[in-house]
Amino acid sequence: MNIEHDYLRLLKDILENGKEKEDRTGTGTISVFGRQIRHKMNQGFPLLTTKKMYWKGIVTELLWFLRGDTNIKFLVDNDCHIWDGDAYKNFQINCDESYGPYGVLLQSEFINKIKTDDEFAKKWGDLGPVYGKQWRRWVTSGFNKQSILDKESGNFVIDQISNLIEQLQTNPDSRRLMVNAWNVGELDQMTLPPCHYGFQVYTRELSETERMKLAGYEGVGGIGQNMIRETVDMDNSIPRRAISLMWNQRSVDTFLGLPFNIASYALLLEIIAKEVNMVPYELIGNLGDVHLYKNHIEQAKEQLSLIPWKERKEMLTDPSDIRSFGHISPFTDKVINYWLDLRKIPYSRRMPFPLPKVLINNGEVDNNGVPFTKSVLDGYDITDFELVDYQSHTPIKAPLNN
Repeated sequence: MNIEHDYLRLLKDILENGKEKEDRTGTGTISVFGRQIRHKMNQGFPLLTTKKMYWKGIVTELLWFLRGDTNIKFLVDNDCHIWDGDAYKNFQINCDESYGPYGVLLQSEFINKIKTDDEFAKKWGDLGPVYGKQWRRWVTSGFNKQSILDKESGNFVIDQISNLIEQLQTNPDSRRLMVNAWNVGELDQMTLPPCHYGFQVYTRELSETERMKLAGYEGVGGIGQNMIRETVDMDNSIPRRAISLMWNQRSVDTFLGLPFNIASYALLLEIIAKEVNMVPYELIGNLGDVHLYKNHIEQAKEQLSLIPWKERKEMLTDPSDIRSFGHISPFTDKVINYWLDLRKIPYSRRMPFPLPKVLINNGEVDNNGVPFTKSVLDGYDITDFELVDYQSHTPIKAPLNN
């Protein structure tokens, strides 16, 4: 069992227990409150397989955050359109007759101008001080030991990501390893206040056994064991710590948004772990208003694609399967369900596949054969992330509600 099973149970939970609520988009939702999902990273990279996910879009958006960027031009230029509707809505609200020659634009025309007109993109592509701004350039009142002078704006700012990396390297047991995007003083300047508003990381020392396993010496014994232990202990290239990440999310678009959020924070955990030479361990999501938009309900049911119990029962090809429980009479539904699961009779027409893996900056070397050193702060490109062994069911389309 991994996070995909938790996710599918969450969809089922909302469909069965969700209460109707109105929302800012006017679409309407069914909603539950206060849920948590967890995933051990050694089980695979948590990219959902019960529908095909847009991997490039996930990578592009995360790099956009890490760049400290707030303008959708970077996203649009890389064919990532998840923020198009928010920027266009802002344009519609704030563009008046004084705007001049552009007049009224359709969304497709608006996005084309973002791509082709730098002046237009600079003015109308910016979403205000959203995630990237807060992660990398949180404005503070003056100079302090955490702040730096931002030459572009003239403000003293705090680079939370840079500070996080520094703290992980110098004080990994700190309980202040946090990044926050919920800047109350700037919420009214944001096109959309952050849904996932902060994250915290936690590290622990690896045991000798865990480090031996990482080094490929698991179960090694004999007279050379002590020498191997000493060699592993002195090898600083072998990680000494495991790192976990927990994010907090106030508003959860469970069908479209949450699968993105899960993969995005998992990738962030992988990137940070690589930066500080730690092992990615656990990913945790604390979820507030967990909802399905009403125009996503049928899509959620399709993703679940639950097989009726009677049909599952008929898949037991050998009646002796159930008769082997002869000491239990009569056969209860509970017993039959146990046997169905024991025989691995599928419960869905979209059963999860094994999770994929992600390789970061795989195989890139300089002319001397030395791997390039890249940084979470500014060095990564979309092509530095390779998704390996990803198998999924077909996509399920659903409208994005802005």
